[in-house]
Amino acid sequence: MEYRKLGSSSLVVSEVSLGSWLTFGGGVDRARAEACVRRAFEVGINFIDTANVYAHGAAESFLGEALRGVPRDRYVLATKVFFPMSASDRGLSAAQIEKQLDASLQRLRVDHVDLYQCHRYDPSTPLEETMLALTEALRKGKTRHIGFSEWSPEQIRASLAVPGAARWVSSQPQYSLLWRNPEAEVFPLCAKEGIGQIVWSPLAQGILTGKYRPGHPVPADSRAASDAMGGFIQHWLNDRVLSAVQRLVPIARELGLSLSQLALAWVLRRPEVSSAIVGASRPEQVADNAAASGVKLDATVQARIEQALEGAG
Repeated sequence: MEYRKLGSSSLVVSEVSLGSWLTFGGGVDRARAEACVRRAFEVGINFIDTANVYAHGAAESFLGEALRGVPRDRYVLATKVFFPMSASDRGLSAAQIEKQLDASLQRLRVDHVDLYQCHRYDPSTPLEETMLALTEALRKGKTRHIGFSEWSPEQIRASLAVPGAARWVSSQPQYSLLWRNPEAEVFPLCAKEGIGQIVWSPLAQGILTGKYRPGHPVPADSRAASDAMGGFIQHWLNDRVLSAVQRLVPIARELGLSLSQLALAWVLRRPEVSSAIVGASRPEQVADNAAASGVKLDATVQARIEQALEGAG
């Protein structure tokens, strides 16, 4: 496993990180989820990402138990706030940030997280209130750093201009071979401001593993077949996309890579990307994904990838 600095912070994170959206605390049974966490440490993953809303707190609770006994300096822990936790608990007000961070720390069984992220932008709360509340959380030592997920360039610029506010160290956008929107504005803006990228869904919900084939039913043991985990993958399940993904298979095979490793190596080719978050339902998936760290794709391979994906968008 290779490691990168997270933006301008002191945090050093594994190029491949372990996420918990749709999996831990709900979609994956406990024994397999624990095996995934163990394998993550075995292959050098040190960065674990979660959120209060994942499985409505159950993902954090699971991680709090799974990480019990692991020395705190062995892992970098990130969580998030914004989405509803009850009919009245949502958003990025100062009261919500304090309440939800305290609740996350309790579920995670730690006295601080390394990274606290705004899961989305909150248009109903003054930006200054949000930024100063996050700054206060830093001052109290409840988090070491702050980040955001899926903020627009305009929102990022406005947040950086709030007087007396702490600086972001991370951005968490969706980014993959099939979803490249952040390249246009978010990546260059954040690079200029010392903000690293922690990208989510780098395998497009598993589409870029190659397990889904055009004209075939989804595998019975796949995410797409799961009631708990399959809702977000449907966007990609069309023959145009699946056929393009199958054209990547021989490229990966020639390089001695799995298709997942090829897709992750493509994401990690960008110096702006500090880490790629992967979800897993089996420990062997964790190991396979982790092996993408350090893989370099030359210009010829990148050009072949682009040709293979023509018509997928």
